[in-house]
Amino acid sequence: MATHSQAHLNETDAQETQEWLEALSAVIENEGPERAHFLLEAMIDQARRSGGHLPYKATTAYVNTIPTHLQGKLQGDPEMERRVRALIRWNAIMTVLRANEKSPGIGGHIASFQSAATLYDVGFNHFFRAANEGFGGDCIYFQGHSSPGVYARAFLEGRISEAQMDNFRQETGGNGLSSYPHPWLMPDFWQFPTVSMGLGPLAGIYQARFLKYLHNRGIADTADRKVWVFCGDGEMDEPESQGAISLAAREGLDNLIFVINCNLQRLDGPVRGNGKIIQELESNFRGAGWNAIKVIWGSYWDPLLAMDKDGILRKRMEECVDGEYQNFKQKGGAYTREHFFGKYPELREMVAAMSDADIWRLNRGGHDPHKVFAAYEAAVNHKGQPTVILAKTVKGYGMGEAGEGQNTTHQQKSMDIASLKAFRDRFDLPLTDEQVENLSYYRPGDDSPEIKYMMERRAALGGFVPSRRRKGNELTVPELSAFENMLGATGDREISTTMAFVRILSTLVRDKQIGKYVVPIVPDEARTFGMEGMFRQLGIYSSVGQLYEPQDSDQVMFYKESQSGQILEEGINEAGSFASWLAAATSYSVTGTQMIPFYIYYSMFGFQRIGDFAWAAGDSRARGFLLGATAGRTTLNGEGLQHEDGHSHLMSATIPNCVSYDPTFAYELAVIIQEGMRRMVQNQEDVYYYITLMNENYSHPAMPEGSAEGILKGMYRFSQSKAKGAKVQLMGSGVILREVIAAAALLEQDWGVSADVWSVTSFTELRREGIDAERHNLLNPEAKPRLSFVEASLQQAEGPVIASTDYMRSFADQIRPFVPNRFVTLGTDGYGRSDSREALRSFFEVDRYYVVLAALKALADDGKLPATKAAEAIKKYNIDITRANPATI
Repeated sequence: MATHSQAHLNETDAQETQEWLEALSAVIENEGPERAHFLLEAMIDQARRSGGHLPYKATTAYVNTIPTHLQGKLQGDPEMERRVRALIRWNAIMTVLRANEKSPGIGGHIASFQSAATLYDVGFNHFFRAANEGFGGDCIYFQGHSSPGVYARAFLEGRISEAQMDNFRQETGGNGLSSYPHPWLMPDFWQFPTVSMGLGPLAGIYQARFLKYLHNRGIADTADRKVWVFCGDGEMDEPESQGAISLAAREGLDNLIFVINCNLQRLDGPVRGNGKIIQELESNFRGAGWNAIKVIWGSYWDPLLAMDKDGILRKRMEECVDGEYQNFKQKGGAYTREHFFGKYPELREMVAAMSDADIWRLNRGGHDPHKVFAAYEAAVNHKGQPTVILAKTVKGYGMGEAGEGQNTTHQQKSMDIASLKAFRDRFDLPLTDEQVENLSYYRPGDDSPEIKYMMERRAALGGFVPSRRRKGNELTVPELSAFENMLGATGDREISTTMAFVRILSTLVRDKQIGKYVVPIVPDEARTFGMEGMFRQLGIYSSVGQLYEPQDSDQVMFYKESQSGQILEEGINEAGSFASWLAAATSYSVTGTQMIPFYIYYSMFGFQRIGDFAWAAGDSRARGFLLGATAGRTTLNGEGLQHEDGHSHLMSATIPNCVSYDPTFAYELAVIIQEGMRRMVQNQEDVYYYITLMNENYSHPAMPEGSAEGILKGMYRFSQSKAKGAKVQLMGSGVILREVIAAAALLEQDWGVSADVWSVTSFTELRREGIDAERHNLLNPEAKPRLSFVEASLQQAEGPVIASTDYMRSFADQIRPFVPNRFVTLGTDGYGRSDSREALRSFFEVDRYYVVLAALKALADDGKLPATKAAEAIKKYNIDITRANPATI
């Protein structure tokens, strides 16, 4: 009778199979696994060429990738590490429990770190190298929900005080610990914000790639640095988590290691209750070209697996789905004996001499430091591919009946005293009942063996992790005079602000001081933005250079890829492009080398598409330029609803350290970029810039004398009318400023109304400054009130103020509280659509004729003109008053 194993494999000739296996074993023993692999691939190729259908299988057996006899030996003192790990586990729990005792409902996560404690501990003790004078340091993307464990270790290391631990999630007093990794809140500690699921994996991939970029360009020595990305199996459902794994393989990022904590549970229940998440992820990553290492079973399983001569145990491991594995761990040894081992007589016999406690003790690989060490050692030494480590763990490991392996575990924020005492006993913690009942932290003295061991291990690895630099190398940026060609009038030449930006960028990359640090980034629109001239000049970065002759090699601006290329062209991939920008924009902290990234893209596909990443950039204290090209609702006239942006400035305004501008003229753009570089590069301020650019060509005037301050603050008087009669103040930004200028001429020509024109480069910055003035006045009621810049600028301005922009009315409405006069805003509320620019501006009621109408109506409301004037304008300019509101159609 065929055995279960034979039936499962459709065995027809066991003796022949055994002979083949023995031959393979001989090759491995005598010539090595590489030779065996080559022979197997050659045989598979021959079988396919002969007509055999051999389907590809991306998964391997549901056992550890590294067999016991090949696993690296754990270095250091395993018993001491177990004791240290127990202390960290306890203090991590206390961090959450004490915070909730102090402020009920403050939250925190207990179970995530308990499942990952060994994964982190082995890294901290043996692999995570700190930055120091001789080495740039490894980059560690910590899983956000594990932050209590990272704080607990730092507490034992003496880096975080007990008072700070007691202020976990209580930060407003200035001495707290952030709920998750947040560089904005803890700028000397956390490097990367990761708790918004999916962003850490994607950012980690592009960080590893950017380190290679810096090395290949000769800017920084990053050859030996590693990027570790820790994430959960539930997080892998986020599209961003696996969205760039093919890039990592294609680029050969052997400096990248993913560690996925597969505790089989997400917030509400199993990740793949009806399947196997480890097998699924192995298939995805191996199929994409990664080196996959599975750490499924701990050392207590090794004797059973060695006894499994006919493969029945492996067969049973394959059969069980994750929902069952959750039950086995949560319901104990007797249940596991009956429902796992009890299915086959051979397995029941295999564990007959084991007690229920012995069966329950059978550990998962992610909790076994020996197995984890072997996987990490293999990963750091692997060449040519990124590595993913799939480590099987138990959610809430050690929490017992309070939450181990339960569906509710993720939300666990408390443990009763009985469970805490059981936890203490399980991990041999030297705590009295009174200390447990008082929820006491436990930190042995500095001269204790545990603390000394911890400090020795970190000293051997170069220092403490995590840790963050605040400053990079010093750089001096060019003066405004370097952009002299942008400050004068263009005369008969008509250019767009996009073209002006490209000329500014060309000037910067030629600068001897900072040119090599400039990083131009485009998704797949360089030719759209007129940047193709840079292909030959700078080259497009490629890790392998250019292995082909480009189709346009006979042209001046041919497509040139180079291993030392400066441009990052990421394809049709805004999230990846932004991740590259983020890596460059934080390089001052990660590598100590300041880079100056300029990422240009269709503005509609910026904040709207990757807004979460833009928020994380603020948290990361990123420094760089985002250029939203073809911006505005009416500027990109043929592309329609999905492409026309009328709201990106409202989105950028939500990010406190994102400085936003909507310039109209080349000189405004030059002033803003030069100031941005001075602040971010020369002064190393933690802000980043969003600047909108347009693709509409027109003539640009020379820079008015004395306008620089207003350009930067957000507004300046572009022109002042000397005519007599009723007076209005007209504001505009971006391309609509030109409509406003035209409206001023119509008002004087057709209606005898005098109009001053204001160029508003940033309604957002004006609002922020105004709010700051308001706050000052609120907190200093007896002092002389401070005027906002808007109020001070308009103090002597006569008449109502009309503002028209290519964005929603709420964009200009930001400054309403600070405008002392009647204030009327026009904007492009509603969905975009295709048509000519003139038709679109008329449709959205922001063109020169609507500006004139709004001005006449405002003057009538102020009693300066009769209302009949506005009615006459409606007839004169053929304005249709019967059509629907464009915001609603």
